[in-house]
Amino acid sequence: MSSSGDDYIISRQKKIERKKKILTLVGLVSFVGSTVFGVINGLQQTHQQPQPKNVSVESFLQQQAQGYELVLQREPNNQVALEKLAIARLQLKDTKGAIALMEKLVKLHPDRQDYKTVLEQVKKQQN
Repeated sequence: MSSSGDDYIISRQKKIERKKKILTLVGLVSFVGSTVFGVINGLQQTHQQPQPKNVSVESFLQQQAQGYELVLQREPNNQVALEKLAIARLQLKDTKGAIALMEKLVKLHPDRQDYKTVLEQVKKQQN
């Protein structure tokens, strides 16, 4: 009886090991399949997305200038917004607008020599 009991235990262990191998294989195939599916789906979405339009430098500068003007409506003496708006206007070839902003900066911050220097250079270029 003990040999038949041992045979039963051995056959039962073999069945359990076989089931473990099958479940491991199914799990591995499922994992690899879902990973491959995710990668393929991601690649397809990447190729289907429209390419961003090239924004011209001038329109970008105009958008920036509008943003700084909004800030200056709330805070008329905001030093950073005045500086950045003056730079944007210079790049947009609006020297009169840039000079007005630089004069305001010099008036607000008379100790800043760089503001005075830039203002003088811009005025020279305008003439």
